[in-house]
Amino acid sequence: MPSLLCIYKNQECNRLIQEYQNEISKLQGQASTLKNQIAQFDTQIKLTTVKIAQTAEQIKMLGGRINQLGDSLAALTEAFNSRAVETYKLSKFENNLVYILTAYNIEDAVSKFHYLEKIQEEDQSLLKRLEDAQTTYEGQKADQEVLQKQLKTQQANLNAQKLAKNNLLLATKNDEVKYQQLLSQAKAQLSAFQSFVTRQGGASILSNQTKCNDWGCYYNQRDSEWGNIGMGGSSYTMANYGCLVSSVSMVASHYGKNIKPGDIAVSNDAFVPATGYLYHSFSVNGITVSISSVSKSIIDSELSAGRPVIAGLYSGPDHFIVLTRKDGDNYIMRDPFMENGAGSDGSGRPLTDKYSFSDITSLRLVSFN
Repeated sequence: MPSLLCIYKNQECNRLIQEYQNEISKLQGQASTLKNQIAQFDTQIKLTTVKIAQTAEQIKMLGGRINQLGDSLAALTEAFNSRAVETYKLSKFENNLVYILTAYNIEDAVSKFHYLEKIQEEDQSLLKRLEDAQTTYEGQKADQEVLQKQLKTQQANLNAQKLAKNNLLLATKNDEVKYQQLLSQAKAQLSAFQSFVTRQGGASILSNQTKCNDWGCYYNQRDSEWGNIGMGGSSYTMANYGCLVSSVSMVASHYGKNIKPGDIAVSNDAFVPATGYLYHSFSVNGITVSISSVSKSIIDSELSAGRPVIAGLYSGPDHFIVLTRKDGDNYIMRDPFMENGAGSDGSGRPLTDKYSFSDITSLRLVSFN
């Protein structure tokens, strides 16, 4: 197994890493087929497994050096403390001028003074070695902490890669026809999102858009906190294509679930690979999210029950917004694209500020486990 080879030969580990990276690049340049995508997942999983083995071995080796440094540091500290007592006694002798002047053997007294000078020089050298050992020890401990964090990240990546592969197989039932249908749906949806953004004059990045209150949080897809993130590691950014992601996060906040748009955006297993197209079911922050399409006719009943809905606008749908309640004849929305899309106080905007009820063409319900 590659992971075992890395334990004995770091050079072999580096060779495998390069080999797998080259294989992934080669696969990415080939046709978009289910077989090809699964091969990419498998190779990426192998690559991450090798990196985990390499990092684990580095931590093990560093731990051995740290233990040796700890023993050396303890020995130096003990030696320095012992010498400090001896030097203190001699220094008291040196400062006793009366003793020097009345010493029976002047030659012996002078010899002891020279000995004291030598001891003090050695003490300075020992102190320097002790300080250097302490610095090295602290540096090695810091390196170990960095590697442990790196290992934790790599292990999380491996789990996410396995989950992403599994999600794709579940969505396609390992069927090439279903995979191509999924890609077509993704292409059509992303094109519709881009059409909406183009009509709005582009998706410039905004700042400080998040507003939270008793209902939950308003999130804007163009917020600088996540607007430039490519969804699922793709080239499709949140600012341009993240209306559904942001809408899901807003609904999650209403139910007390801590899922920010950026959390979903960086989850590769939440999207059809390389498309930024959100699966109907995925997990993030340990929470399972399920999105279902329902009839527009149930909007009023859902809102009257206190359950927010995600409304798709225009034929694409080209854009998604959250409807939170009905106030008389007005629907109150949270628009993830519009600047301050929930109003200046975050309580929501009338749907008619920007759209009409007839613009709503589809409905999504979101549940969390």
